[in-house]
Amino acid sequence: MLDALKKVFNTSAITLKGIATREEHLGPMQTHEAIHIRVETGVGNDLRGKPGKRQVTVLSEESWQAACDTIEQTPSTLPWTTRRANLLVSGITFGPEDVGSRLILGKAVLEITRETDPCHFMEKAQPGLKHALKPEWRGGVCCRVLQGGEVSLGDSIKIER
Repeated sequence: MLDALKKVFNTSAITLKGIATREEHLGPMQTHEAIHIRVETGVGNDLRGKPGKRQVTVLSEESWQAACDTIEQTPSTLPWTTRRANLLVSGITFGPEDVGSRLILGKAVLEITRETDPCHFMEKAQPGLKHALKPEWRGGVCCRVLQGGEVSLGDSIKIER
């Protein structure tokens, strides 16, 4: 219950910590300091950018830390981009109650549509990672872009539930 209260009342502390895209299905993740999010193309030129329920993926830094702890790794040895998410945020964890909520990053607005299911690529990247990402929505959330805008590392994020 305390975690749920933190999610509601600590929204001023949610920040954008990472931005990443990939141009090919198994291609490397490319990190960015700033990028434009568009309704038509998602985050920059990311492969999954076409409109739909999985247009942008968002990972919680706290959830990534918990997954790393589970497999006895550190985020410095297993970077968040291993998860292949587009955005890394700090100050929030996600759960089923967040479906339908909106993340507001400046002018950009994302709607949380569902959990991001960990796939078999996670196990190839690090043994045990797929299993470590399954509990408590640690793998992040999928979003659709409702409104585009420029985002930069360090931006504050608001959540509307």
